[in-house]
Amino acid sequence: MDDEYAITIAGQYEQVQTACQFVAQGAREAGLDEQAVFHVELCCDEACTNIIEHGYGGENIGDISLSYHIENRSFVIVIRDEGRSFQPESILPPQSVSAKNPKDAAKNLQIGGLGIHFMRELMDDVQFVFDHQKGNKLIMTKHIKTT
Repeated sequence: MDDEYAITIAGQYEQVQTACQFVAQGAREAGLDEQAVFHVELCCDEACTNIIEHGYGGENIGDISLSYHIENRSFVIVIRDEGRSFQPESILPPQSVSAKNPKDAAKNLQIGGLGIHFMRELMDDVQFVFDHQKGNKLIMTKHIKTT
């Protein structure tokens, strides 16, 4: 699988599943195990949902382009959009809450940033590129483990 495969979906929540199935199929064909495929699928879901919700500010405002290819024994996903950019370094990981009471722990969890946290934790590399002319680009890489 040396080629690049690409699709474009409408920025609609109902289209996110199509994007996830597209990258999951590619991940399987690339030789990723089922756990890695699940990680790729989850990160794709989070990325596309964030683009619709935060980048575009709602549905039916813009498209999302996805592609994948193999590079140096890694499965590489590139997601592009024309939404608002943001500062990824400003998204801090969720804070560990060590409360004795689980209800207190739940109250102290921060909302937001979990999707990017999942991407950073589950993928081997995550890069955000913002260009006012070319739009936003998210590059996520998952290494293909050999047995």
